[in-house]
Amino acid sequence: MEIWFDEYQFEVECDIGESGMKFFKLKELDVNLDDVDLRYGYHLGHPDLRSEIVKDYKGQSVDNVAVTTGASESNFCVIAHLVGPKDHMIVEHPTYPSLYQVARSLGRDLSLLYQKWENDFRPDMDELRKLVKPNTKLITLTHPSNPTGSVITKDELKEAIEIAEDAGAHLMVDETYRDLMFEDKPPLAATMSPIAISLTSMSKTWGVPGIRIGWAVANKDIVEAIRAIREQLTICNSSLGETIAREILHKKEEMLNPIRRAMFSNYRILEDWMNSQDWLEWVEPKSGVVCAPRLKRGGSTDELCKLLVTKYKTFTVPGSAMELEGHFRLGFGGEQEELIEGLDRLGKALKEIH
Repeated sequence: MEIWFDEYQFEVECDIGESGMKFFKLKELDVNLDDVDLRYGYHLGHPDLRSEIVKDYKGQSVDNVAVTTGASESNFCVIAHLVGPKDHMIVEHPTYPSLYQVARSLGRDLSLLYQKWENDFRPDMDELRKLVKPNTKLITLTHPSNPTGSVITKDELKEAIEIAEDAGAHLMVDETYRDLMFEDKPPLAATMSPIAISLTSMSKTWGVPGIRIGWAVANKDIVEAIRAIREQLTICNSSLGETIAREILHKKEEMLNPIRRAMFSNYRILEDWMNSQDWLEWVEPKSGVVCAPRLKRGGSTDELCKLLVTKYKTFTVPGSAMELEGHFRLGFGGEQEELIEGLDRLGKALKEIH
C-alpha cells in the first residue's frame, strides 16, 4: 500500500483515497512554535500532552499513557512486547496493514478474524472464540474500521474483552476514528479492563498526519515496555509535533465541531452519488471518512484504480493493496469540491471500463 501511495498520491489532482480528514497547514492551526525547545523530549511523551490525552480516559492517569510516533509505533511496541516467538495473536481483517504485517515480519503465529460483507463488516464474536489458541497472547480490533467504516457496539466490545480475559490475553483496540462516529461512541477499551489497550492517532480525525503523533493507553507494565522498546527505535517524539498535538487537544471541542460538520456534509454527497450509479455496491459506513465499495460484477479493482490515477489524475487505493480483493478504499474526508470532482472522474472511469 505504501508503494502505491508513494508512486501515485503526489501526482494527482483529486485525492479520494486518503483515510483521514483533509490535512491542515500550520498557519491554519494558530499554534506558536517560536519558543519550542528543540531538544530530546520525554520518552513517554511530554507530561502536558499526556495530561490532555488522559482527560478522555476515565480511571486512568498520565502513567497509563505512552505517546509514540504515530499509532503504528504503539502497535509495533505492543506486539513486540506481548507476542513472543512461540505465541499466537489474532488480528481483525481488513484493517490498517501494519496491524498484521508487524506480526508477519516478526514471524509470529497469526490468525485473521475476517470482517464479512454479509455481516456488514462487523466482527463475529463466535468466530473470534474459535480462533483463540492456548498460546494466544493478543487480540486486535480496529473500530471504527479502516477501511470499511464499520463500528463495534458496547456489548460486542465487552464480549471481546471477556474472550481475551478467558484466554489470558490482551485486547488492543485501534480507536483512531472514534471521534468521527456518526452516532454514539462506544466506551474507550482501556477504561473497561486492565487487559485492554487503546490505540489512537492524531492523523485521521485531526488532519495532522505530518506531525506523526499517536498514543497507547494501557496498564503501566505495557507503558513501560513501550518506553523500553522506543529507546531502541525513535527514543522520543518530535518536540514540534507534540506541541501541535497538545494545542489541538486543548481546544478539542472547538476544532471537532467543524470537522464533524464537514464529514457529514461530504458523506451526504457520497451517499447520493453511490445511490445514483450502477456499477458499484457498498456496505454503508457508520463512522469515519472511509468506505470500501466493490464492483457489482465482481473481480479486481486494479484496472479501475490504475486508470483513475493515470488518465483521470484521481487517487484511490485498490483492494489488492489492502488484501481486500474486489474492493477499493474511497475516502471522503477531503475538501468538498475535490470530492465532487473526484467522484465525477470515478464515474467516467467506471463508464470507460464497463
